[in-house]
Amino acid sequence: MSQNDMPHFSELLRAARRTAVHLEMRDNYAVSDEAGGFGHFLRTGEADIDPDSDFWEGWTSLVRETVGRGVVMRRARIVSEPVTDYIRYEHALTSVNVAVGEQVRWPPRRAASDISLPGNDFWLIDARAVRFDSFTGDGDWGSPPDAGSEAPTVVRLRSSAFETVWERGIGHEKYEV
Repeated sequence: MSQNDMPHFSELLRAARRTAVHLEMRDNYAVSDEAGGFGHFLRTGEADIDPDSDFWEGWTSLVRETVGRGVVMRRARIVSEPVTDYIRYEHALTSVNVAVGEQVRWPPRRAASDISLPGNDFWLIDARAVRFDSFTGDGDWGSPPDAGSEAPTVVRLRSSAFETVWERGIGHEKYEV
């Protein structure tokens, strides 16, 4: 599979049989589909933590379907400390990820200094396919939207990086922002 032949993310996740892991490394994201919720959080300190709300509709159903098949979903978010307002927002939202079946850990950036990390956030499915998340410099979605690889060296490097980050992460229930 070439970098531009990666299936759409939902197809890739629906094809997962054992594991789906996600590594996030930015302290700020500015994706347009979160702008309203983030602005509301900045004004009020409140986040949409209803897994059945319109905001979460597509994601929570996909995660429930995936973990319902027995797939273990893990997400690690490397963060600088003190955390940014966006990370505080993301932390507030994470109770939904956990409620629908994801496991989430928060490794402080200082704990990742000696790890060979990739240049982009990524999803790794069944330790066989990597999907890279592309962002612009200001944090909005970049392109190409469905770039990835099944090359064994790429998969091994991403798997090794994720597992090391995961080991050093603090479980969501214990991580304070």
